[in-house]
Amino acid sequence: MLARAIRHLQHALTARERELGASHPDTLTSRNNLAYAYQSAGNLGRAIPLFKQTLTDAERVWGKDHPGTLTSRNNLASAYQSAGDLGRAIPLLEQTLTDRKRVLGAGHPDTLTSSNNLALAYESVGDLGRAIPLFEQTLADRVRVLGKDHPDTLASSNNLASAYESAGDLGRAIPLFEQTLADRVRVLGKDHPGTLASSNNLAFAYESAGDLGRALPLFEQTLTDAERVLGKDHPGTLASSNNLAYAYRSAGDLGRALPLFEQTLTDRKRVLGAGHPDTLTSSNNLAYAYQSAGDLGRALPLFEQTLTDTERVLAEEHPITVMVRDNLTAAIAERDGSIRPS
Repeated sequence: MLARAIRHLQHALTARERELGASHPDTLTSRNNLAYAYQSAGNLGRAIPLFKQTLTDAERVWGKDHPGTLTSRNNLASAYQSAGDLGRAIPLLEQTLTDRKRVLGAGHPDTLTSSNNLALAYESVGDLGRAIPLFEQTLADRVRVLGKDHPDTLASSNNLASAYESAGDLGRAIPLFEQTLADRVRVLGKDHPGTLASSNNLAFAYESAGDLGRALPLFEQTLTDAERVLGKDHPGTLASSNNLAYAYRSAGDLGRALPLFEQTLTDRKRVLGAGHPDTLTSSNNLAYAYQSAGDLGRALPLFEQTLTDTERVLAEEHPITVMVRDNLTAAIAERDGSIRPS
């Protein structure tokens, strides 16, 4: 599906460049859309240069303070963040937030989006001391500006709950996840993708609290609903499949975890491509499940291949690359008798 969309967007960009010129606003929009499609497909090697070119052209055509330019800057920062290059993403997000406050005002929806995105970046680098207050402020501002039932407000509520969970504060995270899920069911409906995401997040929080009795049925229901609403090949459905497999592994049920990890990896390769970050995560998870089952003969080669792929596709210090490298090191130590499996 993404491959077909990318082909259409490539044709649209070529046509607009030919008919309107490389600097026409509609051409800039087409270039941004193609870059976003590449990013969605996990092809950051093509997405980032295209976002950079769009930003350069937007600054030249519209000026640095034009809303379209600010959107281009935000999009480039988001691509850097997806690539794990937070050293470039965070300063760009901070600058975009400052500029949007100055140009659009502190309460403009785009400014609040920048505030949310910066908080997500802070969370990604583990800087919860800056992330949580910013999430809290963004939620308060969205309640005031957009109303408590606006989809963006509900997204902020979900993000704040996730940050509380990252901080290990499940006492605040779980009730907020539960409230957000209830609100999304009421406002968006039980089949809305945002509602399904909240259901998944609540299940994950229950799992983090060790409450697999509530986590597993909720993961199973979320996967069933995602397959029905989104289809079996939707990225959200594949994420639900991965999360359910992970919960089965946590419960020690490798008889159900392993086949589901294997199927999810196969499906993600087919749908998203072998180099997509989600596919690489599935590859790591399957290798870890093999290790948990005592099958180092399959775990080690898969860890090694996944590390090679993550280093090639993502940055060497990308969180996924670091995770795979750590897991491979532990598996080698287990093979060599340096540690015992837990």
